[in-house]
Amino acid sequence: MSVSIQLDSSDLEEALVRLRPLLEFEPASMMDAIAALGESQTRRRIESEKTAPDGTPWADNHEGTSILRQTGRNLLDSVASRSSATDAEWGAAWEFAHVHQYGAVIEPKDAKALAFQIGGQPVFAKRVTIPARPFVGLSTGNEAEIEDLVTDFLGLGGLK
Repeated sequence: MSVSIQLDSSDLEEALVRLRPLLEFEPASMMDAIAALGESQTRRRIESEKTAPDGTPWADNHEGTSILRQTGRNLLDSVASRSSATDAEWGAAWEFAHVHQYGAVIEPKDAKALAFQIGGQPVFAKRVTIPARPFVGLSTGNEAEIEDLVTDFLGLGGLK
């Protein structure tokens, strides 16, 4: 009596080729790409989209200028990202970025009124409310872009 075993490894070779991107995965470069994409999405929101991550349009400003761009490039120039092998993050480093992200109420500290100009006209106010204009965050479209980046990076684009 004799026993014979025959193996067909052709499917195994194809599986190994498909698994290679996962076996050779370097997370730091993918996280760097995610951080750069998040930074780009944030810049796009400030420059052209003019909506919060949830799709809510930003409130117009009183001067009718481009929203979050009136003071020059302070906010836009402070948008940055950083990453490591485990994290990707982005945001704005400008000292007043939080005012635009969350909104604020400004009241005078040592005077009876705030004094500023709108359209070249002097304005005096006891209080100014700056509406929140969230610019950092992920919209549904942003999430889809990041998901596509990750699946492409891992070579899994055809498996979706």
